[in-house]
Amino acid sequence: MKKIFFAIIMSLVAIASFAQQPADKIIGQWESVDGDVKLKFDIFKQDGKYFGKLLWESNMYEADGKTPKKDFNNPNRSMQNRSRQGIINVTNLKYADGQYSSGKLYNPSNGNTYSLNAKLKSANELHFRGYLGISLLGKTMEFKRINE
Repeated sequence: MKKIFFAIIMSLVAIASFAQQPADKIIGQWESVDGDVKLKFDIFKQDGKYFGKLLWESNMYEADGKTPKKDFNNPNRSMQNRSRQGIINVTNLKYADGQYSSGKLYNPSNGNTYSLNAKLKSANELHFRGYLGISLLGKTMEFKRINE
């Protein structure tokens, strides 16, 4: 009886693990492991594409350490008064052939928007490649999954 129960439980676990699409493995919270500015994102799926919400940035706060900076470098004047914290600054990543491409990354520190590709190196390692023009001239940032 115990063997049958164990086999049923294992089957359900296996089915649940396969239920998640390979593309959805990017979903979750990530933090940067390199670069001058440390970042934390929450990656989510909407309408078949992937987006990232900026949860935290090491230079996000004013001198008091509590007040989030405004998005004062945003080229859209109507958005310059919004807080940097919580903005959706990774947009429209599409999944195909094991990679995420055709996305955009908005950098509130300088107001620039970069083309963005991403690749999961493992279940807990994600690489973002941001660039202007061609990917060869871009920069890759490494992220690790936050298990909270």
